[in-house]
Amino acid sequence: MRPDRYNPHESEPKWQKEWSDRNTFLTRNDDARPKYYVLEMFPYPSGRIHMGHVRNYAMGDVVARVMRARGYNVLHPMGWDAFGMPAENAARLNRSHPGEWTYANIATMRKQLQSMGLSIDWSREIATCDPSYYRHQQAMFLDMLDKGLIYRKNAKVNWDPVDQTVLANEQVIDGRGWRSGALVEQRELTQWFFKITDFAEDLLTSLDGLDRWPEKVRLMQKNWIGRSEGALVKFDVAGEHAFKTIEVFTTRPDTLFGARFIAVSPDHPLAAELARDNAELQAFIEECRRVGTSNAALETAEKKGFDTGVRVRHPFDAEWTLPVYVANFVLMEYGTGAIFGCPAHDQRDLDFSRKYGLGWTVVVCPEDVDPGTFSVEDTAYDGDGRLINSRFLDGMTPAQAFQEVVRRLEGEQTDGGPRARRQINYKLRDWGISRQRYWGCPIPIIHCESCGIVPAPRETLPIELPPDVTFDQPGNPLDRHETWRNTTCPKCGKPALRETDTMDTFVDSSWYFARFTDPWTVTAPTDTAVVDRWLPVDQYIGGIEHAILHLLYARFFTRAMRATGHVGLSEPFAGLFTQGMVVHETYKSADGTWMSPSEIRFEADGSARRAFALSDGRPVDIGSIEKMSKSKRNTVDPDDIIATYGADTARWFMLSDSPPDRDVIWTEDGVQAAGKFVQRLWRLVGEIADLSAGAPDVAQFGEQANRVRKAAHAALAKAEDDLARLRFNRCVAQIYDLANQLNALLSGIDVPAEDDVRAAFREAGKILVQLFAPMMPHLGEACWAELGGEKLVAETPWPVADRSLIVEDMVTLPVQVNGKKRAELTIARDAGQKDIEAAVMALEAVQRACEDRTPKKVIVVPQRIINVVV
Repeated sequence: MRPDRYNPHESEPKWQKEWSDRNTFLTRNDDARPKYYVLEMFPYPSGRIHMGHVRNYAMGDVVARVMRARGYNVLHPMGWDAFGMPAENAARLNRSHPGEWTYANIATMRKQLQSMGLSIDWSREIATCDPSYYRHQQAMFLDMLDKGLIYRKNAKVNWDPVDQTVLANEQVIDGRGWRSGALVEQRELTQWFFKITDFAEDLLTSLDGLDRWPEKVRLMQKNWIGRSEGALVKFDVAGEHAFKTIEVFTTRPDTLFGARFIAVSPDHPLAAELARDNAELQAFIEECRRVGTSNAALETAEKKGFDTGVRVRHPFDAEWTLPVYVANFVLMEYGTGAIFGCPAHDQRDLDFSRKYGLGWTVVVCPEDVDPGTFSVEDTAYDGDGRLINSRFLDGMTPAQAFQEVVRRLEGEQTDGGPRARRQINYKLRDWGISRQRYWGCPIPIIHCESCGIVPAPRETLPIELPPDVTFDQPGNPLDRHETWRNTTCPKCGKPALRETDTMDTFVDSSWYFARFTDPWTVTAPTDTAVVDRWLPVDQYIGGIEHAILHLLYARFFTRAMRATGHVGLSEPFAGLFTQGMVVHETYKSADGTWMSPSEIRFEADGSARRAFALSDGRPVDIGSIEKMSKSKRNTVDPDDIIATYGADTARWFMLSDSPPDRDVIWTEDGVQAAGKFVQRLWRLVGEIADLSAGAPDVAQFGEQANRVRKAAHAALAKAEDDLARLRFNRCVAQIYDLANQLNALLSGIDVPAEDDVRAAFREAGKILVQLFAPMMPHLGEACWAELGGEKLVAETPWPVADRSLIVEDMVTLPVQVNGKKRAELTIARDAGQKDIEAAVMALEAVQRACEDRTPKKVIVVPQRIINVVV
């Protein structure tokens, strides 16, 4: 007998066991069906999953379940990004081994993820800290070394003196280490590098082909690669000096007549030479080195300079000299490590010039402004226009002036060649992968005094981390492990040393998606035939915070794997979706201490809503809505939600509350509403099951039955379109609407109902269940069983929408942006102007064409065409 209330605590373990026993989600590589690879960015095993994980993996699971029902051979694996400093820090605090901490966390998080009912093929589970994984990473390192894609050199790095390790630029915050908080130093260290710059142009141009990536992510990558066309221009040093010229790279040679100063990097050879006899300059250079080396760090730091006393001659006027500064915002790694400053047309240069009283000259005037009245005050002008105050360039556009300046200077010879030459530069720098820590993939290199750098023999791989290490003092334990570090040279047999640096953990996550395709192969990182069938990943899902480094490194690594024969393609991810964060109110006690939601009770609603501490009843301040974080204690434990409401309720709320690319605000009321809807669906399906039990198959449907069928098939058609675009919240709205319609139609049914009506409800009930089952899979299975489904709903093909039933209700209209067709919109024939406008502006193709500009108007020619004017 069916209970009145659905019990998730009984149902969810039951169906999870059923899926496991039947190997429902096991994926075979030899399956002949078309493939579909869906993957969420794999987690770091920090110890507990959070609500962001619930949202991320629920989204991927819906895609996997729908595509599986549609007849695809779906690959949906899970693994662990398991190396990194947190494990070492935990080992130091707990006097344990990083491996013990990591694998204990993996076990906990695996159990939590399994409690969510995810349709994952757990047989492919990998952990990057497992030697069976990183042995192949070491082998690929050697392959790439053979191909010339890896090299070793001295480089300036961010050094954390407390953690005693190199920090990536992104790990330096306000000049301090992101974990230790220590002031970061810049040091010269010998580092291993991947030659990502060899692929700079390919990585840039190939972004245009990734049309299923968010435009904002592609733009972020383009800016990070930073291609710029410019010129190298030589400035002669005035007076007697060892340096005869200073060469600068500029993208704006057209503004040369607005030059007011030259700025060189603190690491420029000129700065080093001058600092030998100038203690004040040496101190300034040391101060500069306490700031991170990233563009972001330099942009946000106060602009500072040191006047060297050196002056250079203007390329077009030998009598015009410019002061040379050492400046903290100039990177040696970009261009030549020297720039010329044009304050009127570059904000950074203007700020610098104002600080040191260098003045400025306007040399570009907007087209529609009188040159006699145009001026620059607090904001530099970086737009287009016409050249002014620029002698022979006056009246030209910047583009014309660019060509004229370069043409003239290319024709002038200096001792070292032409005064100027064209050059393309990239901001992208080679990827330094050396890290001075234990818990990472060992670099398979041996250092011999006689033979130099010697690759480890492949038959010795994996070079495993020694288990008997201690963390009782700062630094890398591998440096202190004599028996591991000391070895023999494979070339000459003499005593030698192992490389003690380990690889950046971004390397581990740059190829895991390829390993998932065949994690059992032992002789190579991939089975090329298998990996080429599965890649690229059809749908990749993860946070926008990984838009640059992880995705860029993975794109590079795939190209490197292609060059070394491990894959046959260049782009790893065909489709990318970046989900929003999960956010929550923050709360503070009277003494300013952050409080968790579980420590608070609330009274009233709306503007009268107030919060009080459960412990003493004192008022609590309700703060802003922010990303869930442990530091502000505004987190919600998924285990608590699953224990209270069930996994399906948590999944449903995560998918229903807001568009998936935007933040979702966690509220207790929202979760309770989701839980109530679970019960409502259970009752509705039960009523449909009772009504349709034993209903015969019929060939003809009357008017009443067709109303039921139209409601179901219309919802199915709309939901299919929404699911294809990962608009889960809109699909949820279709399910709510269908449930409402079926409830209303049920209330109008005479009992006993006609056979055609009973058959129509049986069909509609099954469509309803198949629509919500990818989102609430346990409830879906329970309801499917009530409706007499022959097998699991997870094993049942996706229903086919009968569009003949809804043809009169829907219309497909071409959508133009400024007169050019960009998309098509299928919408209700009787939809109003506001609904059409909202649906049109939700189309990704329209958003791309609008380029973030607000439309002036949306013109709708009823049932014919839509034109967006921007």
